[in-house]
Amino acid sequence: MIARRAALGLPLLLATPALAQVGSSGAFPQRPISLLIPFAAGGPTDMIGRLLAEGMSKELGQPVAAENVTGAGGTIAAARVAQARPDGYNILLHHIGLASAATLYRRLPFDIQRGLAPLGVVSQTGMTLVARPDFPAADLAAYIETIRRRGDELNLGHSGLGGSNQLCALLLQHAAGKSVTNVVFRGSAPAITELMAGRLDITCDQATVTAPFLRDNRIRGYAVTTPQRVPGLELPTTTELGIPLTMSAWHGLYATGGTPPEVQQRLAQAIRAALHEDRLKTRFAETFTTVAADREADPAYHANFLTSEIERLRPLILAAGQFAD
Repeated sequence: MIARRAALGLPLLLATPALAQVGSSGAFPQRPISLLIPFAAGGPTDMIGRLLAEGMSKELGQPVAAENVTGAGGTIAAARVAQARPDGYNILLHHIGLASAATLYRRLPFDIQRGLAPLGVVSQTGMTLVARPDFPAADLAAYIETIRRRGDELNLGHSGLGGSNQLCALLLQHAAGKSVTNVVFRGSAPAITELMAGRLDITCDQATVTAPFLRDNRIRGYAVTTPQRVPGLELPTTTELGIPLTMSAWHGLYATGGTPPEVQQRLAQAIRAALHEDRLKTRFAETFTTVAADREADPAYHANFLTSEIERLRPLILAAGQFAD
């Protein structure tokens, strides 16, 4: 790690007695913690981050201050945490896009798996396969078959490389064995608007985004991509319909790589406490977001899960042949 930081022109972080004391004295934290949210205020990630910050503050006895640091698919915020002092006072909330960034970005100023220390998965949100209201498919099998037969004629909307809806789009095209015309929008909202107007054929987006429009029949829904059904959403799962397309827009928290294990465990404990807060659970349920189980809000579980997601997404991204600099 020291050699890696030196190669990047970053300051060497030596194991000082003061730093060791933070992890061993049990006094962590002794000052406020900064939680970086890599996407704009008001979105799903921002909502999750601010609820976590509130609950963690109560458990830790110090403020956890949420800060939006946007840009480059979340990698600017991730780089700030990866390059911070490894003492637990700078943490990052990120979603599945961090796993895709390991392959998607040709050059990153940090190593995702060495520069960041996973603290715990915090949430899972199912993706929904949807279409314009008059799309000519009665069920998911017909939806997939229509893509297979008419792929070149169909437009699929998503909000850019590495995002959850673009990754879901890759999985959908892989399941159908056919590529479609991909249209990039600046966010989910304009894509849903075009879908309702019938100018866009299909998309795949989080249940948080699509649920209000599905309920009013302004768009047509076919399935959710989680193994279990989403409460409050009358859609079957791809698993029960036998379609090999499973994915969630999961979120996790990270500290700087090299943060003492004792500090990581204290932060993980605070995550679990926050996830048991009634206000968080109510808000998650309202947005079709599943609270992570205690066993998932754990550094070891999260590290293994991140690795498996990187490996699962890598061949899809390489096959698509689209990369970010």
